Amino acid sequence: MHIWKHFLTITHHKLVVMQGCFKMGLYRQGLMHDLSKYTPTEFFVGAKYYQGDRSPNNAEREDKGFSEAWLHHKGRNKHHFEYWIDYSFKSPDGTGLLPAPMPDRYIAEMFADRLAACKIYNKGYYTSKDALIYYNRGVGKMQHFLHPYTREKLELFLNMLAEKGEDETFRYIKYEFLRRK
Repeated sequence: MHIWKHFLTITHHKLVVMQGCFKMGLYRQGLMHDLSKYTPTEFFVGAKYYQGDRSPNNAEREDKGFSEAWLHHKGRNKHHFEYWIDYSFKSPDGTGLLPAPMPDRYIAEMFADRLAACKIYNKGYYTSKDALIYYNRGVGKMQHFLHPYTREKLELFLNMLAEKGEDETFRYIKYEFLRRK
């Protein structure tokens, strides 16, 4: 069990996401981000499967065939697209699953979450392209689980981050994306 290391990792992640959320004007979301990671259901699994360079949920999934911590987490945190998946007998791809569009503020938090995860796990090797690279590695598997609107906006932010950097991307999200309508 790596209780202290896991605590430091999730707290560091939470603080990095909070900084990103604050840059976008999402103060409440920044403060509340990922509090469920400190609950026993998620925390002790994270400490047990801690590795420091990837999510402990993946190690739990490899060990047990599923991640109880992840199921708990994604059901309580609206910044995960999986929270927004419903079922339908008329799903376009025949899976029975139907993605709903995420509200803009949660798309923005999801972006900050992905950026922070790359910074935490890649440590000193982090570049502004990492979040896009990680997304592109997994997009084929999850493509039909993202609502087209959610996917379009997330990809816009990830590409902007890769090409123009953090400051300009956060500025765009705060002053153009979240303030439109």
